[in-house]
Amino acid sequence: MELHEIIGFVAGFGTTFAAAPDLLAMLKRRSSRGMNPTMAGIMGTFQIVWVYYGVLIDSIPVIVWNTIAVVINFLVVGAFFYFVHNEKISRREAER
Repeated sequence: MELHEIIGFVAGFGTTFAAAPDLLAMLKRRSSRGMNPTMAGIMGTFQIVWVYYGVLIDSIPVIVWNTIAVVINFLVVGAFFYFVHNEKISRREAER
């Protein structure tokens, strides 16, 4: 592995897991309170473009880190909507 690939892996590690604290906090609280899925959705969408770019330039670090980041960001979006749905059901049941 060449030096520029090692630097790519190190840099990618830092940016890839930026959304992980939001996901972990949401899962721990089991609530969507205080979360907004817009940024995660936008980031995930454009990271798909980064994956494609990585394929075009044949860069393993770009492909690997952005693929992981896509998964994390879309898990954030999915968890947000899952908890929003459950919170609406809980409110309806409490009103009965």
